[in-house]
Amino acid sequence: MARTTPQRPQPLYWRVATQLLGELRDGTIPPGERLPGERQLAEHFAVSRETVRQALEVLRRDGLVATDRRGSHAALTGPPAETPAALTFPVGARQAEPNAVDRTAVSWETPPPAHAEALGLAPHRPTLVHRYESAGADGRARRTALSSFSAVALAEVEELARYRDRAPSAGCPELRRAYDWMRRAGLTLHHRDSITPFGDPPSVRVTRRVHDQYDRPLEITDLVLDARREPLVYEFTLPSAG
Repeated sequence: MARTTPQRPQPLYWRVATQLLGELRDGTIPPGERLPGERQLAEHFAVSRETVRQALEVLRRDGLVATDRRGSHAALTGPPAETPAALTFPVGARQAEPNAVDRTAVSWETPPPAHAEALGLAPHRPTLVHRYESAGADGRARRTALSSFSAVALAEVEELARYRDRAPSAGCPELRRAYDWMRRAGLTLHHRDSITPFGDPPSVRVTRRVHDQYDRPLEITDLVLDARREPLVYEFTLPSAG
């Protein structure tokens, strides 16, 4: 009679890691966002905090979770869930298109003088700077954006502060939810966009300045695009009166 070897039960921490990975993949915890603390995760999965630590270690080894001094964060790649188009960062960023070439990078550096002045930064003081470049499959319809964040934004918004710890980075950092992060941090956003045509061939520069409810500067972006090849579309949503 053939002898069968009984299968060993799957460790509890492995099952928790599998369930947590499912929540990361379905967007319950969007890419780049902070995970709940160990205590909240232990309550959520009805396990001990030690089991949660072991589960997180499994995901860290596979590069699915990153941990720094501010906590653990989802490290999956892909578009963030439920991103309102009107709040996409930076201004002018396009939705992903087939064969389009999009590049992003963040750095910790001295911003352009006009940005430093708008953000209230002392001369030569570095800050978080984000670069965005997009072009069609044929290399045309090119647009570029340079964004700088204020000390207030980095102090109030932990997701942005986390990118300071990672800079420099050219691995397509995902900041499209920057405005959503600001709102979740309790900031009411007021933005002013100025549009300036220039150059030959004709181009357009859009400068966006964002302040909070206390009139503190948060971010400034300069977007440049080819005015001959594509329209600049603004989308607004008016809240209901009720």
